[in-house]
Amino acid sequence: MFSLGSWLPALPGLAWGWALLDALLQGLVGACAVSVLCSLLKVYLYIQCMNNPERQVEKEAIAARRPLLEPLHVLVLTGVLALVGSRVAALVVLEFSLRAISTILSLGKGAHSSQLYLLCQYSLGCGVSCGLSFLLEGAPHRSWNLALAAGLAGLLALHARRLARHVCALYELHSRARYCGICILLLAAGHGIPRLLHNALAITFAVADLAAVELINRDFLSTGEAVRFWTPLTICYTLLVVYMQEESRQSTGRGLVFRTVMVRMGSLFILLLTVGRWTDILHVFVSLLGELWCLLHSGVLLESCWRQ
Repeated sequence: MFSLGSWLPALPGLAWGWALLDALLQGLVGACAVSVLCSLLKVYLYIQCMNNPERQVEKEAIAARRPLLEPLHVLVLTGVLALVGSRVAALVVLEFSLRAISTILSLGKGAHSSQLYLLCQYSLGCGVSCGLSFLLEGAPHRSWNLALAAGLAGLLALHARRLARHVCALYELHSRARYCGICILLLAAGHGIPRLLHNALAITFAVADLAAVELINRDFLSTGEAVRFWTPLTICYTLLVVYMQEESRQSTGRGLVFRTVMVRMGSLFILLLTVGRWTDILHVFVSLLGELWCLLHSGVLLESCWRQ
């Protein structure tokens, strides 16, 4: 494997240092993807609240400025995604994909896609990280490719954040006065943001699922080992999805979301105790922190989705 470090003399610990840099860059790309998702959902939910006089309190909560929270969110999520191993990240992606398919099939029964987009934040970061790890495996100058991807992702996240800030500050005035081209465009086509996110996430998770399966299978030396891993995993995930669907029909709100996270990570922890490695157990705890951090960061948006 060639990377930026391959051009430098072989020194003790140098390879480890460049591997850490690659992991941080992958994590940064994943964190920027989550930031773009949150910014676009913030724009959509703000417009929905502005169009409903009964939701003015929600609109003010969404528009509240937190200048340091967003950079901190990206920084923490970058660190979490860099620490999580590819094996656990792949399992998180596959679990969410099953859950998303089940939820989409039940949309006609009252499930809300906006809430699903918020619940996929950490899984999206893991999916982007898995996809990059798979696509760039063995690529010449891997570190340069990751640096370019991180730069582009950072610019996209920055512009999405500026769009959300602009909408929260000026959309109400500009949409009435027909003054700003961006606000006029959102006035005409803002309702299509969920469809845009749906298509983008579908492509991202399709690539991530293929990468996740490949990243997991490369650790097995025989078909028998793969079967011994995939069989309990499939049974566990199927039961988990059925349980969460039943829970969502009986209750909603913040308590359900955090309880679901604990059940999912607890199930993954028990599964990896039997078929995983000790490093996988550590990565499950890191993933739990990442999931909780994403939910706490998007608490206001989740409340708006539930009331919607």
